[in-house]
Amino acid sequence: MKDHPAAVPRGVNDFGCVPDAAHPRPVILAHGTDASAYTDWSAIGPRLVDEGFCVFALNYGGKPGAVSFGTEDIVLSAHQFAAFVEQVRSATRAPQVDLLGFSQGANMTRYYINKLGGAPAVATWVGLASPTYGGVMYGLVPVAQQIPGALTVAEKTISVAAVQQAQGSPFMLDLNAGGDTVPGVRYVTIGSRVDEMIQPFGNIALRGPGAENIVVQDRCPADLTGHFHMVYDPFVAQLVLDVLDPEHAPEPVCMPVALGTGIPQVIIGGNI
Repeated sequence: MKDHPAAVPRGVNDFGCVPDAAHPRPVILAHGTDASAYTDWSAIGPRLVDEGFCVFALNYGGKPGAVSFGTEDIVLSAHQFAAFVEQVRSATRAPQVDLLGFSQGANMTRYYINKLGGAPAVATWVGLASPTYGGVMYGLVPVAQQIPGALTVAEKTISVAAVQQAQGSPFMLDLNAGGDTVPGVRYVTIGSRVDEMIQPFGNIALRGPGAENIVVQDRCPADLTGHFHMVYDPFVAQLVLDVLDPEHAPEPVCMPVALGTGIPQVIIGGNI
């Protein structure tokens, strides 16, 4: 995908799409860190299109000339996302949209809702593998936070956005200050007990009023999908459909998924 960074999944970003009575709200997808609309949504995006939704996705948070995105200041990305929401609403004439964010995309879109005044434009927010309270990344974050200059080095070697999502970072504290939800929006997280990136596992769940937190293994114990496979797991896609369209979605079918599924593909994809 590095040769075609602007590619989007099949059927996504059809600005001539007209929402129907069964699916009145467009769905806007937000990818994760160091990724793109195509890499994270090439499975779920077309599935939602086939189910009758108008589906949109953008590449956000990239440097000029970037081939991978979601690396820059999340606050700036949220402003970029806000403009995209208005573009979608204008094209579709939909008063509200539903949002589906994966990993950083969950935090970034929640910042848009909670801190940039996006709540009136959003009916349902869904966070897949949401770093709601950040992660300690195998215990490295607390150590780095005690070493002067370590986080600055991490920003330069990994990305600004990745460091912002560490547990206890200024961004995370700001995002959740005053409560992690705001009135008027339905919030749903879908997380895995074996998430490779978000530890402790409890940092995925929202704690604010009205939030629903779905754990994959509570619904399907044999599905050991972790962080990276979340957007490619058919069972997770079915859970998303059930959240966005409960009247028409089929009952999710539980199938075994081996621990560690998807990690080799992420490593390969990040180096080609």
